[in-house]
Amino acid sequence: MQQTTPLNPADLPLRDIHLPPAISWWPPAPGWWLLLILTVLFVFVAIWLRERHSRRRYRRLALLQLQQLEQQYQQQNDGKLLLAELSRLLRHAAQLHYPHAGCAGLIDTDWLQFLDQQLASSEFSQGCGQPLASGPYQQQAAAIDGEALLALCRRWLQRLPLAPKQKRRGK
Repeated sequence: MQQTTPLNPADLPLRDIHLPPAISWWPPAPGWWLLLILTVLFVFVAIWLRERHSRRRYRRLALLQLQQLEQQYQQQNDGKLLLAELSRLLRHAAQLHYPHAGCAGLIDTDWLQFLDQQLASSEFSQGCGQPLASGPYQQQAAAIDGEALLALCRRWLQRLPLAPKQKRRGK
C-alpha cells in the first residue's frame, strides 16, 4: 500500500471564485421596453380622445339647447318663438362647424338648401323646415309642425362634423 501525502492547498491549481459582473441598467429588459411603448401610446390616445371630446363639445351644447327649446315649446306652444330660437341655434351651429362655407349671409331658400345639403335631403326646403326661411321674421306665427321641425333640427345637429381645431394662443 502506498502512503499518501497530505495535500497542500497552495500546490493545487485552484482559482478564487469570481462572481459575474453586476447587472447593468442598460439595455433594459423587454418588459421595460413594452411598458415604455404602452405609456407613450396611452399618452397619445389620451390626448387624441381629449381633443376629440372637446371638438364635440359644441355639438353637445347645441343638442342641449335644442332639448331646452323643445321643453319650452311643449310648455308654451309658441311657434313664433320656436322658429326664432331654432333659426338662431342652427345659424350659430352652422357658423361654428362650417366656418368656410359662407353660410353666415345665406337667407331664404339658399339657407334652407344649405341645411338640406348637410342632411342630403330636401326636408328643410320642401318639408317641415320651410318656415325657418321667413317664419322668424314675420309678425304672425306661421303654421308649423313643431315636433317634426324639432326632430329634423335634432337630426341636423347630430350630423354636424367635428368643430375645426382651434389655434392655440401664442405664448
